[in-house]
Amino acid sequence: MSVPGAKPFAIEEASIADIHAALRSGATTVVAIVKACLDRIEAYDKRGPALGLVMAINPRALAEAAALDDAYRKAGELIGPMHGVPLLVKDNYDVAGLPTTGGSAALNGWMPTTDATIVRKLRAAGAIVIAKVTMSEWARGGLDNINSVLPGFARNPYNTAYATGGSSGGTGGGIAASYGVVGLGSDTWGSIRNPSSNNALTGLRPSWGLVSRAGMIGLYSNRDTAGPMTRTLTDLAKTLDVIAGEDAADPGSSGVARRAPASYVDFLRADGARGKRIGVLRQAFPPGASDPAVTALVEKAIADLRAMGAEIIDPLEIPEFAQHPPRPHPESEVRAALERYLVTTGPGYPKTVKELVATGKFHPLHENGLKSLRDAPAPADDPVVHQLEADEAEMRAAYLAAMDKAAVDVLIMPTASYPPKLNGDRNTTPTGTTTWIASSLHWPALVVPMGYTGEDLPSGLQFLGRLWSDSTLIEIGYAYEQATRHRKPPVSAPPLS
Repeated sequence: MSVPGAKPFAIEEASIADIHAALRSGATTVVAIVKACLDRIEAYDKRGPALGLVMAINPRALAEAAALDDAYRKAGELIGPMHGVPLLVKDNYDVAGLPTTGGSAALNGWMPTTDATIVRKLRAAGAIVIAKVTMSEWARGGLDNINSVLPGFARNPYNTAYATGGSSGGTGGGIAASYGVVGLGSDTWGSIRNPSSNNALTGLRPSWGLVSRAGMIGLYSNRDTAGPMTRTLTDLAKTLDVIAGEDAADPGSSGVARRAPASYVDFLRADGARGKRIGVLRQAFPPGASDPAVTALVEKAIADLRAMGAEIIDPLEIPEFAQHPPRPHPESEVRAALERYLVTTGPGYPKTVKELVATGKFHPLHENGLKSLRDAPAPADDPVVHQLEADEAEMRAAYLAAMDKAAVDVLIMPTASYPPKLNGDRNTTPTGTTTWIASSLHWPALVVPMGYTGEDLPSGLQFLGRLWSDSTLIEIGYAYEQATRHRKPPVSAPPLS
């Protein structure tokens, strides 16, 4: 594909800073950067390793890139902190003029006319949407990435026999394979953190309400969060600076302005772990429910953090841990969340879960679950909701009391105590996921690569902090990332000649 005036750009593993340095020096153009991403998608998504990550390519991407190049030539400065940065968007966020399906054939062809708030902010800052990427159907696909619109499995670029992780698996695999530089995921039960772990990325489940969810298909409002997935903590912090903030369209974001720091980039400190008290939550990954190879990575991470000057409290015990097991989302709340989005779609698309079920357009895996949602009561009339809210309040009190007593800043644990699952393995091996803990607490959690096991399978270290401690997580996570540098590119998607 020939683009006049475009100079080749090596997009593989490129950072925001790399892009901006190349643009300012005249070494490349935004058109060349976008072309490099599109070339990789063409080479690797349906051909070669056939990663199967892309739902729809933005047909205006090169034109938008040319407009940015023109603006830069005229003004002599970048239009914003995301100028020319290639963006991958999970298919549960609205992007004007591109389809939003939520992974469901029932919404195939639906084209919203406005951007989700988080997308609008990034585009206003200069980001270029490259593509919408695949996700588990209605974000209910578990740790693999089954999708009924894009048949088959999304493949992990580190080992294509294995899962990307769900539900933001398209974002995870796409950023890992350098289809883009910044990715958007959503996290209700671990859907940013599991694919970040599986694809050697940094990913943040932000404090609830820190980032607007307006224009996003949710799953359970009290647990839904929107957040970034990137290859480095620096790019994550820069992205969070753009997307964090209040939004009248999302009442959950009210009050964020007085909670968020001026910039998360200010917390990128190489000595950020020094003096921090870090509790090891071994109750989340006991020996009998963990892969020894993953546990060995955690032990090495603990040693590394101690060498960086952190004070390690090992173990940090939650006395009531067993009283607060994983509790699923209330079906009434899931139905309400889906229907809040469905009513925004155009004529001919289902507006209720009942109508969705009647279409018959769903993966067989989800048939029973959708029928159960169809028959759920309104959340206000559902005793399950009231009991869950009470249980989660008790859980937060228990964790807060234990952390305060030990005076710890954060807790650490593996994102999952087992390696990524083989694609199609739904019930024969355990997942060991620990992401439910932060989701139930409604607290922020950050994933940073901690190494690889077996057949080049990534694993992520998870840092969990109190509400509004996102900056502390970034501070410690950045120090760990810089000291260990576990991130490496996947071999299945090498640089193009």
